Amino acid sequence: MTQVTESASLRRADRVPETVRRRFNWPHLIGYAAFLALLVYGLAHTYWAFGGANFPFGADDANPEYSAFEHVGRAQLAPWLAGGFLFSAGVALLLALPGRRRIPTPVLLGAAGLSAAAVFCTLADFRILGNLAYVFMLRFSAINWTVINQLFAVVSVGLLVASAVAYQRRTSGACTGCGRTDSGAGWTSPESAARWGRKAVYTAVVVPLLYASTRWAWALGFPLGISDKLWEEGKEDNLWIFGAALATMGALGSLLTLGLVQRWGEVFPRWVVGLRGKRVPPALAIVPATLVSVMVTIAGIMYIRLHFQGSFDNQKEDWGATVPEMVWPVWGVALAAAALAYYFRRRGMCKRCGRG
Repeated sequence: MTQVTESASLRRADRVPETVRRRFNWPHLIGYAAFLALLVYGLAHTYWAFGGANFPFGADDANPEYSAFEHVGRAQLAPWLAGGFLFSAGVALLLALPGRRRIPTPVLLGAAGLSAAAVFCTLADFRILGNLAYVFMLRFSAINWTVINQLFAVVSVGLLVASAVAYQRRTSGACTGCGRTDSGAGWTSPESAARWGRKAVYTAVVVPLLYASTRWAWALGFPLGISDKLWEEGKEDNLWIFGAALATMGALGSLLTLGLVQRWGEVFPRWVVGLRGKRVPPALAIVPATLVSVMVTIAGIMYIRLHFQGSFDNQKEDWGATVPEMVWPVWGVALAAAALAYYFRRRGMCKRCGRG
């Protein structure tokens, strides 16, 4: 009898950590994190709507020429943004609360997607990507207030999208940790992901190389896609040398994308001292690829938006300075797909549901 009691006690003790782990995990907490971030930002815009100082967007932007609301002041813009972020906070809370909502799932997921699209296409721009260079140079003082707000908005709606994914999994009967179901893996199986992931990787490699080719041409003395006048102006300021250096960094980064379908992307090659032969942690490839995909997509969308706003109407001779960037969303989407395929191939057996 004592042995039976002790065995039952041990089984209960084993289940406690598992229960705690299941309760306090990202699918459970991500919605509340999104709600809190969006609520705080909605209240901040409410403060600005009532006349608060340091509004970061629209005509108050340090560089309003990049903004979708270049000629819109705080009094007109802040109330709309406050309403939008507070509405998104409400959506995040509905996604986070246990159980299924009476609101149809496609409506909730669509609202989350629209919130993210609104931020990506209007508030955020290429300065997030550009200021990344300042971070590497440890020049944090060069990052302006608008970029900080753009980054907060992007992270907030990113959390919202993640909470929408968690809600969809929870209400559809899929594993909240990996998204697998009993109906089979389908396009998410390692074999299928290897096929379409390879295409995504090659696309993510080619597009930035096309962009880099124009910058290399300028540095070598060929004004490809720009007027002689603009090329001479850039030459005097050594702008093309700097541009070629940045393009080279982008090209090297694109070549690293090949690791998502190559063996050296899963096992450290022999020339990596101290790590040779060891398994590459999936997050080491997935996290940077995902972040870069978001930033280049946002930057490319900005160039497309500026084109439709007529900002480049007087620069038709200098198409090489703007058109290559308009293809960046293709690069971003392909890179995100490549990272997703890499994740599907390497995720292994789920610790939550046991599916593999």
